[in-house]
Amino acid sequence: MSTPFDALLAYQRQSEALGRIAQLLGWDHETVMPAGSGDDRSEQMAALAGVLHARGSGAELGDLLSVVDPDQLAGTERRIFDLIQTDFMRRQKVPQDLAVALARITSKSHRAWTEAKAADDVSIFLPMLSEVVNLARQKAEVLADENTPLYDALLQDYEPDGRSAEITEIFDNLRPHLVDLRAEVLERNQSVSLSGHFPMEQQRALTDRVARVFGYDMDRGRIDVAVHPFSSGSGNDVRITTRYDETNPLDSLYSTIHEVGHATYEQNVDQIYNFTPLGNGCSMAIHESQSRIYENQLARSRPFTDWLFSQMKDAFGDLGVLDADGFYRAVNSVKNGYIRTEADELQYNLHIMLRYDLERALIAGDLMVNDLEAAWNDRFRADFGYAVPKASLGMLQDIHWSECLIGYFPTYAIGNIYAACLREAMLKDAPNAIDALAEGRTDTARTWLRENVQQHGRRYKAQEVIEKATGQAASSEPFVRYIREKFAEL
Repeated sequence: MSTPFDALLAYQRQSEALGRIAQLLGWDHETVMPAGSGDDRSEQMAALAGVLHARGSGAELGDLLSVVDPDQLAGTERRIFDLIQTDFMRRQKVPQDLAVALARITSKSHRAWTEAKAADDVSIFLPMLSEVVNLARQKAEVLADENTPLYDALLQDYEPDGRSAEITEIFDNLRPHLVDLRAEVLERNQSVSLSGHFPMEQQRALTDRVARVFGYDMDRGRIDVAVHPFSSGSGNDVRITTRYDETNPLDSLYSTIHEVGHATYEQNVDQIYNFTPLGNGCSMAIHESQSRIYENQLARSRPFTDWLFSQMKDAFGDLGVLDADGFYRAVNSVKNGYIRTEADELQYNLHIMLRYDLERALIAGDLMVNDLEAAWNDRFRADFGYAVPKASLGMLQDIHWSECLIGYFPTYAIGNIYAACLREAMLKDAPNAIDALAEGRTDTARTWLRENVQQHGRRYKAQEVIEKATGQAASSEPFVRYIREKFAEL
C-alpha cells in the first residue's frame, strides 16, 4: 500500500530526472553546441530552471510534505525527507522570476566571459558580471536570516552546513604556512619540466587508459574536449571533459584524473539512492576531496609516477627527463605561475583563498565589480610576489563567476583538507594502498574510498562522512603534515 512518503519520493524522482536534463543541456553547451545556438540555449535553460524552481517550491510539493509524519520515518527515509524539506523551504524564499533571471543571465555572462578571455579585455565581461553579482546578492538577501551573512547563504548551495566564519579561521591559520613554505621550496627547488612533442591522439589514448585505471566506467560515461575541464551527471550517466596541449601532456592527464575523482564518486553512490536526494555527493568539499585525493595524494605520489613514467615512455618515447626521479619532480614541480588549475599542491590553496576573500567582499558590497581586477592583482602580488601581466592570467581565468557559482571556490581548499584527512585514515587501514600504485593497481585505494565515502552519497552530512571515515573531526593539520613531508624531499 502506497504511503504519503512514497508519493513524496515519486514526485522527487521526477524532479531529479528533470535536473539531470538540465545537466545534459549544460554539458552540451560546453562541448558540442553550435556557436550560434547560445540565445536559444539561454531560453531553454531559463524555461527548465523555471519548471524546476516551481516543482521545488510550489504548493504540490508543500502538500506532499505536509502529509508526511517525519516522526514515523527513520534512517534513509528520514534523511530524504529532511533534505527535501530543507531544499523546499530554501527554494520558497527565492521568487521564481529571480530564479529564471539567474538562469538566463548566467548563460549570457558565460558567453561574455569567453569573449573577454579570448580578447584579454575585462571590459567585455564587467557589465555581465555586475548583473550576476547583483542577482546573486538579491538571492542571498532573500535566503539569509538576520544572523546569517549574505555570503553564507550562497555558500550553502555548495556546502550545506558551511559557515564562512569557520572557513575564514581555517584559511587565516593555513595561509602563513603556505606562504612561508612556498618561499622555502622555491628558494632551493629547481623547476623540472617535460619537453618534446606529444601528439593529441597518443595523449587521448593514454588519458582514456589512466581514467580506467582509476575506476572510471566508460560504459556509463565519456570523455570529451572543453575549454575548462569539468564533470557532469549522476548515477549511470556521468561525463567528463578534458583539454589537450601537445607541449604539456601532464595538463590533460592530471585534469582528467581530477575529474575522474568527481565522476567515480557519482558512479559509486549506492544504486538504491539513484534518482533520490541521496544519489549525489553530500557536499562540494567532499566531492573535491575525492578529485583531490585521486589527482594529488594518489596520482602525484612517487609509486604512481614511477608507473606513469613507464607508460609515457612507451607512448611518447623521449619525455625530456632522464629517469623516474626527474619525472616525479616534473609532476610535482613548484614554480611561479598564474593559473589556478595549473598550480601545484603547495600553491593551489593560495589561489583559492584569494578568490574566496574577493567574492565575499563583492557580495558584502565592500568591493565593486569595476575594482575587482585591481583588487585581484594587489592580492596576487602580496601572496605570490609578482604582478599579473594580463587579465586572462588573472581575474578572467576561471569560469565560476560567469556561471554565478559564488560560494563554490572555498570548497576546493576544504576538499584538499578533507583529502589529507582521508589519506591518513586510509593508510592506517590499508598501509599498502599507495605502494600498490607502482604497479598501476588502484583497487585498494578505490575500494577504501568507495566503502568509506562514495557509496553513501548524501546519506550523511560532510562532517559526519569525515568523522565516520577517519574517526575524528576534520582538521587542517594532516594537510600541513602532508605537504611539509612531501615537499621537504623535492
